[in-house]
Amino acid sequence: MPDAVVSTDLDETPKKGELPRIHALRLAAEKARAAAARWDGGAAYILSADTVVGCGRRILPKPATADEVRACLEMLSGRRHQVITAVTLIAPGGRMVTKAALTRVSFRRLSAAEIESYVAGGEGLGKAGGYAIQGRAEMFVKDIAGAWSTVVGLPLALTTGLLGGMGWRHG
Repeated sequence: MPDAVVSTDLDETPKKGELPRIHALRLAAEKARAAAARWDGGAAYILSADTVVGCGRRILPKPATADEVRACLEMLSGRRHQVITAVTLIAPGGRMVTKAALTRVSFRRLSAAEIESYVAGGEGLGKAGGYAIQGRAEMFVKDIAGAWSTVVGLPLALTTGLLGGMGWRHG
């Protein structure tokens, strides 16, 4: 269990020419640094993550509106895309490591009615690429290559490896 959850309010706008993997790595590291600066709980492990959906070289947004969710789903319909989740860990003493996991997801062709139904449910708002695989969007997935937990937003094997490698021991 975490001792605290510290919210960071960062501008997540991609930099000009930034590719999806680099974007995820940068945001995870910035979130960890911001949380560490705000946390005064003494020696602690600071863990942050950021998930990015890339379609080719394009970074899809974390939609704030129904129209943005619709646009993401229309783009992903019938296509393969990549989901990158970067994880940053800052250990007591300040050592910081950032790594990324990548999962490839293929969506089946979606009908306009399916897209509208999903959009109306609101589940895709604020989610990378406009969908939540752990919810109703799992029915869109034709194929997945990589860890499901990467798409959810915290690659568990990568995270536990980072924690163990930085000296964390669970009880």
